[in-house]
Amino acid sequence: MTNTKISIRFFNNREVRAVWDEENNKWWFSVLDIVAVLTDQDDYNKTRNYWKYLKAKLKREGNELVSATNQLKLEAKDGKRYLTDTLDYDGIIALGKQFPSTKANRFIEWFTYSDETIDGKSKIKAYALFESSLIDSIEVGTIKGLQQIHAYLFGGLYDFAGQIRRKNISKGGFQFASAQFLDSTLKQIEQMPQNTFEEIVEKYVEMNIAHPFMEGNGRSTRIWLDMMLRQSLKLCVDWSKINKNDYMKAMEKSASNSETLNVLLKNALTDEINSREMFMKGIDYSYYYEENE
Repeated sequence: MTNTKISIRFFNNREVRAVWDEENNKWWFSVLDIVAVLTDQDDYNKTRNYWKYLKAKLKREGNELVSATNQLKLEAKDGKRYLTDTLDYDGIIALGKQFPSTKANRFIEWFTYSDETIDGKSKIKAYALFESSLIDSIEVGTIKGLQQIHAYLFGGLYDFAGQIRRKNISKGGFQFASAQFLDSTLKQIEQMPQNTFEEIVEKYVEMNIAHPFMEGNGRSTRIWLDMMLRQSLKLCVDWSKINKNDYMKAMEKSASNSETLNVLLKNALTDEINSREMFMKGIDYSYYYEENE
């Protein structure tokens, strides 16, 4: 089985790892991640023991769930890959029903939710960007390049995909760059150097303050940032190493002081710039940052 495409989904701020089965055209999900979610358990050993106990119980009862379990290698927190029990979509639904609780019902509701939303469709397009030839033609560090990324992610979903906004916008009381002067602001940002890590982060911070689009700024500019890091430093950010709240606070603070953001990003740098898994993982986290609590 070819299982190169990895996905990370989030329920109640907990990771649920998944791996794509190219042969059978379906996702397999980590059983331990689901059990941790449904038992609200942070202790890996307790989660593993609970699953061991449940698996033995289901086997005694002749439940087909155990035989439907598939062992696949998934990356753990230590960065190594270990064989772990996985279940497909139907198996996870059946597993969730073994936990008769409000949380289990909420989990099943979340898990079966269709990705027909703008975010869902855009995320699928973001995954596809890695395989598309467009990624090689995107200008790195330019306004046009950022517009190309935004147009690819949101084309057909927003009528303003790839278009610089003509209205003022704000978030949490913070006023982004004035639409009246946005064109000249963006030209100034474009001319900023992007040779060192510090220069690239500074450019990224300024682009965030500018917020050139009506929606989808964060998701587009994080790809834009990674493209600059790849080109100039042969590095990219492993976004899975950056806590959502830490990132959001650092971004808020960056308008006046980007030191915290610098440290966060520097500690998460990796040289796995051609890794499909790293790109997919980055997209999962990038979209997760934008989810409302």
